[in-house]
This record gives sequence, C-alpha cells and structure tokens, in this order.
Amino acid sequence: MIIRNAVDAVAAVLFPAPCRICAQTLITASRIPICTDCLASFQPITDPMCDCCGRPFISKVAAEAIRPLCRLCRLDSFSFSRARSYAVYNDALHSAILLLKYEEVTRLGDWFATRLAEVVARQPAEFRADVVVPVPLHTDRFRERGYNQADLIARPLARRLGLKRGSYLLMRTKPRPARLVLSRKEHWDSVRGAYATREGVRVDKLRVLLVDDVLTTGATLDACSRALKKAGAAEVLGLTVARVVTGLPPSNPQPRREAY
Repeated sequence: MIIRNAVDAVAAVLFPAPCRICAQTLITASRIPICTDCLASFQPITDPMCDCCGRPFISKVAAEAIRPLCRLCRLDSFSFSRARSYAVYNDALHSAILLLKYEEVTRLGDWFATRLAEVVARQPAEFRADVVVPVPLHTDRFRERGYNQADLIARPLARRLGLKRGSYLLMRTKPRPARLVLSRKEHWDSVRGAYATREGVRVDKLRVLLVDDVLTTGATLDACSRALKKAGAAEVLGLTVARVVTGLPPSNPQPRREAY
C-alpha cells in the first residue's frame, strides 16, 4: 500500500491530468482517465430486481414473489432469457460511456468488461454461455466511427470469461433514424427487423451472451435476440454497462446521444 501510494503521488506530480468527466486533477495513477469521486458516483444495480430483465425494484413488495418479475416481463415482452446491467445510467456513467463511444478511450472498454464479469460471477449458472456477441453497428455507422463500442467491451469480456467472441455472427441491416432522441415506441419501431445473422454462420444450440453499452427500453436486446433465436440459438442472455431506470430523479437534462 505504501509503495502504491508513492507511485500515485509521483505520477500525479510528473503527469498531471484532468478527470475526463469533472476536470479535477487526477491524484492517483489509474488505467482510466476518471477520478475516484466520479467512479464512486456510479450506482451499481443490486437486488431487488426483475429476475428476467434486471430492472431494479423501487419497492421490495414485488421482489417477494417466487420469481420476481416487472410488469413487462410478466407480459413476456422480451425474447432474451435474462439481462443484467452494471449500473444506473446517471450523469457520470453517461459521460464515461461517451468517452468510449465517441472518443475511443479503449481502456474504459476493459474496465467495463471487468465490471460485467463481476455481474456474471454473481449468477454463473444463469449466465453460462458459449459465445460473447456484441450488438453490431450498421455498416454506415461503423465506417463513420471506425469501431463498435460494444465490441470494445465484448472483446476483453470474452477473454475474462474464457469464451469465444462472435462479432461476425450478427449484423445490423437497417440504419438507425437520424433523430438523436426517440420515444419508446420509436425505439421499438427502429430496431424491429433491423438485425440478422450472417449467411452461412452457425448459431444452432448456442447460448449467446449479448453485450451492449446501454439498456433503455430493451428493444435492441430483444431485436438481436429474436434474430439469434430465429437462426437456432438455444438461449440469449443480455449484459449492458448501464441501465436507464425510470422513477429516479432526472440526472441529466440534456438530450443524450444514441442511448437505446
């Protein structure tokens, strides 16, 4: 601990840098450009939550059921078996995801992968999988950006879990609408039929771990799951870094880019 503190102090003096979220000077050596205060402001999602989609319950009453399910999951709304997220989509986590998504801060992909591996470790039997698949971008968006932020998370996650990465298994066939902010219905309409498995790939009987950055309505994970199951996948499980949780005080009044 003494050596680590000394290294942090020297690094802070020789290589001062601002936190990429709040701009205060980093005082510890870190693999990611985010200060300890901002990291501490992330809100990990814990029980009680919906056993299917992972939505946190505000009231503990619903969690007392034999299998606690939210309203949408009681209606069997999703085609994935389970989904879990690392933390609530608040201001700080939103900013961190944008660093990965638009500025290619790849070290954050590795950091997020570690958090998701910890989520899997809490339910190893339920999240047993054969392959890790990132939610794909449309080819136009991929050419524009040059990388897929979901794949920057899925790649190190697959290594940590000792699984194959199947980024080639799934593709987006329909581009996202140009509008930045979509209603819930528009989210679902924009991804309906927008994903497909690639011709000639084998998905039969595979248990797929589907990875994305943010879960807002569940529409994207659902659309990807339907495409994978149509191709023969035995089960699809979802993991996202962040989860939009309604019912909490609004944390960011500004429109957010591509959060669905």
